[in-house]
Amino acid sequence: MYATISDFINEWNKEALLTQNVLDGLTDDSLNQKVYPEGRTLGRIAWHLTTCIPEYLANFGLKIDMVENAESVPATAKEIAETYRNVSAKAAKVIEEQWTDETLSQIQDAFGRQETNASIIMGLIKHTVHHRGQVTVLMRQAGIKPFGVYGPPKEDWIYLGVENPPL
Repeated sequence: MYATISDFINEWNKEALLTQNVLDGLTDDSLNQKVYPEGRTLGRIAWHLTTCIPEYLANFGLKIDMVENAESVPATAKEIAETYRNVSAKAAKVIEEQWTDETLSQIQDAFGRQETNASIIMGLIKHTVHHRGQVTVLMRQAGIKPFGVYGPPKEDWIYLGVENPPL
């Protein structure tokens, strides 16, 4: 749980960088990858991960610009990655400017539950991590080596002297 805005911003910036590294590895061809025929595409999930940030924050009273054309997945991976870079930086700035350490203990209705603002913004990080995981799986299915988020991808274990990486 976050006791200060600074605590949140530090974690947000670390997680945003990890997410940025993943999104920077997308290719235009990979955006159409699906887990199953009726499922969402990798591009749709990556775009949702990006566009949901301002929607989520606005839902809890923060004033932030929405992503233009949020309903339409861009045709290029570069546009998704660049939009995420801008949105994640703006989110940190907005929270820093509009909330205080005291604001974190205030309680709001969050999806039918009473939650502190600290829990609410932790939920944003968890939501990001959830979709980032989906993106890395779809990248692998699309033939792209994903960025190592909390550890190296299987291809990089050899550089650590491990020939048979753990599952």
